[in-house]
Amino acid sequence: MAQGPFAPGHLGELTQLVPFEMIDEALAITRRTQSRIRDLPSRVVVYLLLAACLFPELGYRQVWHRLVSGLHGLPVANPTSSALSQARRRVGTAPLRWLFELLRGPAPGIATPGARWRGLLVCAIDGTVMSVADSPANVTEYRKHRCNNGGSGYPQLRLTALVACGTRTIIDAVFGPTSSGELTHARQLTRALHAGMLLLADRNFAGRDLIATLAATGTQVLVRCREKRVMPMLNRYPDGSYLSLLGGTTVRIIEAEIAITTRTGRRTSIYRLATTLLDHHRYPAGELIVLYHQRWEIETAYLELKSTILGGRVLRARTPTGVMQEAYALLITYQLLRLAMADATTTHHDIDPDRACFTIALNAARDLVTQAAAVIADNDIDLIGRIGRLVLAHLMPDRRIRTAPRVVKRAISKYNAKGTIDRNSYKATISINITTPADP
Repeated sequence: MAQGPFAPGHLGELTQLVPFEMIDEALAITRRTQSRIRDLPSRVVVYLLLAACLFPELGYRQVWHRLVSGLHGLPVANPTSSALSQARRRVGTAPLRWLFELLRGPAPGIATPGARWRGLLVCAIDGTVMSVADSPANVTEYRKHRCNNGGSGYPQLRLTALVACGTRTIIDAVFGPTSSGELTHARQLTRALHAGMLLLADRNFAGRDLIATLAATGTQVLVRCREKRVMPMLNRYPDGSYLSLLGGTTVRIIEAEIAITTRTGRRTSIYRLATTLLDHHRYPAGELIVLYHQRWEIETAYLELKSTILGGRVLRARTPTGVMQEAYALLITYQLLRLAMADATTTHHDIDPDRACFTIALNAARDLVTQAAAVIADNDIDLIGRIGRLVLAHLMPDRRIRTAPRVVKRAISKYNAKGTIDRNSYKATISINITTPADP
């Protein structure tokens, strides 16, 4: 452990991924290093902000007690809530932003199962909204959404991320008030796009100008389009796809009927995909249709952020600056957990990262923070670590093809829950039939 007032500054085993030197450099570059040693040095405050994301149900004083509970025999401070609040304001947002910029990106050893397809790094882009504390200061920056009952109750923050589908690590992310939409955020995320990537996106990102902007970065695009959209047919290919134009961008169109069959019946849906991958020999239409399902990995990443980590809670901060600080801390903490999981699964080339359980990693990290354990690596380098060993010991089974109806599990009104609702999951058979429209 560090000594003196720096001792509470740790994140358990995750400290090895964000060590003391990294935090000190972030503070030095952003000029947030304390002018004199206090009970709450700036380095300790940064670790407190990260640890608070592991314990979102606790206030900052209780999080502090988790950080010092394993420091047996060491004299530690007992700061008040006011002192912790002043320390967070003193550190500000800049060091957290610097750390996120440093840590973001696909995990090292990205050549894991499912990370690449035909040499391309598969990633997905999408947006979500998160609730922030309903305070007068936050309402000036983050607006409430209108809904059936008049308002959402909490101001909303929009987060748009670019995620590596194989490991669900965050390549880049942008967030802010909901007055800025996903498409505005997507243009900011082009800074992280480059040749050798394949970007999966839903119908909201199929605008002609945006596709041209994305393609100009050198990345390849696979995006879903609306079925009623008029697309000119310039040439047919033997795999059922055809050449077309999306604005000024030449694309290949793949249309398919996807059917899901269970013992309760058969349900079909029409998919139309547009891609900048024009070589039908190297990138067959059937494989692209199957690959597009990987877009849902970003939805799982948002589930882990909003449900597994936060447990559906709103962000604590009651000021816009505090919200930005907490959002960066949340993204960093999520990335650290994902990096620890990727380090573990890459030691076994036959293990798909999908089988690593995020909840196991989260709970292991929490325990190690409370124990102040494995903060500094031993002389013998442990590539897997305690978190990784627990993840590998509790791998999830391979995904089964199942389907379940989309229903409200807990209705706002008890009267809305009346009637018979099928909540079962069913084994499913999926069939894909590529279709080609008739000549215009």
